[in-house]
Amino acid sequence: MKLEFPVLRHAWQGLVHVVKTQRHARWHALASLAVVGLGIGLQVSRIEWLALMLAIGLVWVAEIFNTALEIACDVISKDPHPLIGLAKDVAAGAVLVAAFTAAAVGAVVFVPRLWEMWGLGCE
Repeated sequence: MKLEFPVLRHAWQGLVHVVKTQRHARWHALASLAVVGLGIGLQVSRIEWLALMLAIGLVWVAEIFNTALEIACDVISKDPHPLIGLAKDVAAGAVLVAAFTAAAVGAVVFVPRLWEMWGLGCE
């Protein structure tokens, strides 16, 4: 894909790098597609789409910043350093919090619909 604006081209290259090099980003991509497919299939409301999009975006932003921090830390030192290791752990923790938050949003949106569809609703 050729983008005319340098800023967009660089941003696109960064996103492609994240997806190509980060195993977890590929899992996030798969999960994002699954959520969109489920949302379409279950005909979620506009407000539910908003919540799902924000949750997906939150996870992607956390993963992208985590990758950027890891790259920057690796430039500073390839040798193990406790503070660099801690910085990487904290950034990974941010991704984990984002993923748990997204999972909670998904549960709130999808579980009631799935229970109703499968006849498991509370009566």
